[in-house]
Amino acid sequence: MRRRPSSLFLAQLTHPPPDACAIRLTNVAVVRMKRAGKRFEIACYKNKVVGWRSGVEKDLDEVLQTHSVFVNVSKGQVAKKDDLISAFGTDDQTEICKQILTKGELQVSDKERHTQLEQMFRDIATIVADKCVNPETKRPYTVILIERAMKDIHYSVKTNKSTKQQALEVIKQLKEKMKIERAHMRLRFSLPVNEGKKLKEKLKPLIKVVESEDYGQQLEMVCLIDPGCFREIDELIKKETKGKGSLEVLSLKDVEEGDEKFE
Repeated sequence: MRRRPSSLFLAQLTHPPPDACAIRLTNVAVVRMKRAGKRFEIACYKNKVVGWRSGVEKDLDEVLQTHSVFVNVSKGQVAKKDDLISAFGTDDQTEICKQILTKGELQVSDKERHTQLEQMFRDIATIVADKCVNPETKRPYTVILIERAMKDIHYSVKTNKSTKQQALEVIKQLKEKMKIERAHMRLRFSLPVNEGKKLKEKLKPLIKVVESEDYGQQLEMVCLIDPGCFREIDELIKKETKGKGSLEVLSLKDVEEGDEKFE
């Protein structure tokens, strides 16, 4: 449901009082971008900007207080049409808002920034712990251990990148310091025999472990793969077998049974 800006906020946009930048706009999160030598700002709801950037929030009206672009939100000064065209190549304010929302700098206090960074740091560690295992034991790591490892490599959180993107970066960096890898997916392939042998050779570089292989009316294989290769394997099977082959996900994570985790 579309959220409407408060009547007080709209009144301030058209007739901003002298002290508009004081208390009345404390609930507004400002995202700022400098382009073509000028400053542009948008007014957002607090705690929604990070949600939009991480992909959790997809409704723009839940993020923006208004689709207007400003030069100064707190004073209610709206950007001129000519300046928008000069800087963004369009005067479509909704599209410009999306650009600023995605690439602009969120204006927050030092305390808010510290809290945001701490939360993102823990979210990244949680994603890494959920996706990864010790490759020798197949046991997962605890979030606390991953947080400790991230501090050891001095990982710096980036507020303009999603936690999922950063989790993938962290995994790459941690591989240089500890035994860690993404938990493998277990798949079952059912391939026509004629295309199966040829296709098997193309699939080899994308497969980590072949657990079983059975030639009957079809070639059936159960194997472990890196989750990052799933889409490529799926597309390859569809293309080479012209839709006659099938791919089944048996488990999203190949993890040893039991509650034990590495501390």
